[in-house]
Amino acid sequence: MTGSNTIARIPTGINGFDHVTLGGLPAGRSTLVSGTTGSGKTLFAVEFLSRGITRFNEPGVFVTFEETITDIRRNSASLGFPIQLWEDEGKWAFVEASASIGEDAPAVGAYDFGALVARIEHAVRQTGARRVALDSLNAIFTRFADISVVRHELFRVASALKALGVTSVLTAERPEEYDGVTRYGVEPFVLDNVIILRNVLRQGRRSRTVEIVKFRGAPHRTGEWLFTIDPRDGIVVVPLAFLTPSDHASLARVSSGIPELDEMCGGGFYRDAIVVMTGPTGTGKTLASLRFAAAAVEAGERCLLCTFDGTRGQLFRTAASWGLDLKAMQASGLVRVMSGYAEVTSPEDHFLQLRRAIEEFAPARLVIDTLSALERVVAPRTLLGFIIALGAVLRQSEITTLLTRTPCGRLISADAPVITSDIAGLSDVWIQLRYVEGPAEIQRAIAVLQARGSAHDYRIRQFRIDGTGMHIGEPLRGVPHVFTGAISPGIAWGSPGSEVTEDPSG
Repeated sequence: MTGSNTIARIPTGINGFDHVTLGGLPAGRSTLVSGTTGSGKTLFAVEFLSRGITRFNEPGVFVTFEETITDIRRNSASLGFPIQLWEDEGKWAFVEASASIGEDAPAVGAYDFGALVARIEHAVRQTGARRVALDSLNAIFTRFADISVVRHELFRVASALKALGVTSVLTAERPEEYDGVTRYGVEPFVLDNVIILRNVLRQGRRSRTVEIVKFRGAPHRTGEWLFTIDPRDGIVVVPLAFLTPSDHASLARVSSGIPELDEMCGGGFYRDAIVVMTGPTGTGKTLASLRFAAAAVEAGERCLLCTFDGTRGQLFRTAASWGLDLKAMQASGLVRVMSGYAEVTSPEDHFLQLRRAIEEFAPARLVIDTLSALERVVAPRTLLGFIIALGAVLRQSEITTLLTRTPCGRLISADAPVITSDIAGLSDVWIQLRYVEGPAEIQRAIAVLQARGSAHDYRIRQFRIDGTGMHIGEPLRGVPHVFTGAISPGIAWGSPGSEVTEDPSG
């Protein structure tokens, strides 16, 4: 929307959230932030004011109906928001309404909104505030049995805030994640904008989402967007916080650590490439990952090696079995190993930990072996969000990345789920490792299914693994043609009735 009728915005400064709103909250209006217990409403209100001070030099007023000022100061300090300091500097003012509620509690319905509005006006004028937060409306509306009174008083507060010319955030509780917007149901009709924060239990784990339900007269993104609460960065909307447009694409090549694979990929990977390697268990993905890391060391580059499916000791032992001294690589300072289990935290937090390690270690290469570990604990959509956000961070820094994934099955993969294609679609190079059933043995085969912007070998090649590593050989002959449109791993190479061709590319 453009022109003189465009509604002015005020950026919140909350990581990624202004991408959802397409520029921030409508300026001079009130926005309802509704959510269940633990969804992050109070933090949203605190961060709205805090980012206003730190990033836009806009003072703020916080009206609290529930938590004490002492608690808010203490909780916010843990996120790096020095509210006491801002109060001393005249940039932050509290209006504590919780004490008033307590004092008036016996007289139901006697709460004086006129006095509250007067106190807010005084605080706004005293600080020159541009932002106001009220947390939470339910604490006061529970005093009114008549819904019409709730609606009238809310309208009264919203009108007063609008007259002051401030942009405000009002928080409210909702009883269910997907049943109604607020407890009383009248707030969305009185206020111009409505945002819902959710804290949903899925597959035994909580995941937070934010959704804009209403932005009167202002365009915005629709749907639910994942967010997490980081001890250092506060609310972070994933992946939008990290998506930045870039026209740059590297033409430099780096080695995979396997010379024959470099040849199959047209001379190695582009430096900013994201490579996905899929294959059943035991086909050599971890070996390829370790060779990729070793190639970084040989080139004098740093490599961050991350595993969500085992311990550091297990990885050292596996590397040693192939003649790779991972301990020495780590001791050289060129390799950092992050190990653990996917189950210990949410994928959003895994992403933030990984991003922090990238910022601190500044690697030229990254390995994640394997993404499948994350699939145990997250929904496909969440995993895609993880990869999109990670990809944005990696491309900005031109970090060559190898991601491995096990579709399913050991000898013959079952039909690949949609997410396999989705993940591959986000990558630059897609390498598939497979088992091939021969007359008297199981062989391994490798194919480069995709190499964006690069010529590559379309043929399926046999490879073997021994104590010295992975050795890719000649193209396989007599392999059924199975690549018709979407990859169909469920069609086993050599299965009855398959069309046989000597040229897998068709």
